[in-house]
Amino acid sequence: MNNEVVSIDLGSNSFRVLKYDCFNQKVISDYHEVVGTADGLVETGIISKAAEQRVIKALLLSIKKVNYDPSKAIAVTTAAMRKATNNQEILKSFEQKTGVKFKIIDGIEEARLTLIAVKYALKREKINSSKFILLDIGGGSTEIIINTDNKYEAHSFDFGIVTMTQEFFLYDDLQKNLNSRKDQVKKYLDSLNLNLEEYEFVATAGTPTTIAAIKLGQDFFSYDKDIVNGTIVDLNDLTKCLSIIKNSTKQELRTLVGRGKVEFIQVGIYIYQAIFEVLGKKESIVLDDGLREGVAINHYLEKQENT
Repeated sequence: MNNEVVSIDLGSNSFRVLKYDCFNQKVISDYHEVVGTADGLVETGIISKAAEQRVIKALLLSIKKVNYDPSKAIAVTTAAMRKATNNQEILKSFEQKTGVKFKIIDGIEEARLTLIAVKYALKREKINSSKFILLDIGGGSTEIIINTDNKYEAHSFDFGIVTMTQEFFLYDDLQKNLNSRKDQVKKYLDSLNLNLEEYEFVATAGTPTTIAAIKLGQDFFSYDKDIVNGTIVDLNDLTKCLSIIKNSTKQELRTLVGRGKVEFIQVGIYIYQAIFEVLGKKESIVLDDGLREGVAINHYLEKQENT
């Protein structure tokens, strides 16, 4: 059986393609581009023509660079497409123009697939993975997953770095909204009657990995996920990052975090801080592995079960 799977994750801001050797848990090839899927979504409720064209261009380029059959790629898309009223029209356009057929997944399925990847990653990094709370900060939604041995509880919250940045222009308005979001998260966690002290705090997605990279002295161009994986990030690291961001020029920020992420990184850090505070944690383990790895592994495991 072929161990290679090509998975595609189209988020609210980022587009990621992964060619993955599932048997050996190795990346064969990957491609990542900021496409701004959710640009203007808060105001209009639709995926714009400009965003549609950016995604099509990125898809066609990824097919060449990663060298895959678009009809065989396992492609998922998340919060932006869930919210867009023209999602079916857009996905039809993607399939007609690139051959890639996307499936819109809900927040709970997104959490489940991300959890699969993270559990594999924790084993690879030789980190005890029996009890942990996983935070996945996305562009349009934020998932929190509580893993207890072989069971898990997941909840998708309707806020993310892109949508919050687009919605709140003033710092005070953002903080007021974040406080209400913290109350939502706390209420959810309280309903589970957990002893949070027993759980490690694990974080994935662009904001935590960017902070870990900055802590390690990396920038967007020298980013090395093998070194980032397993890095411990604490609240002090978040404060330092905010200071660096506030005192950097736009060009310096582009070098540090990458084009297309500059305007969102501050809000991402505020969300990360908020979850730290709700959990009462002082540090978190950062992993680069996320949805696209989970999509690939899940597809491979399903194929194994059916053979």
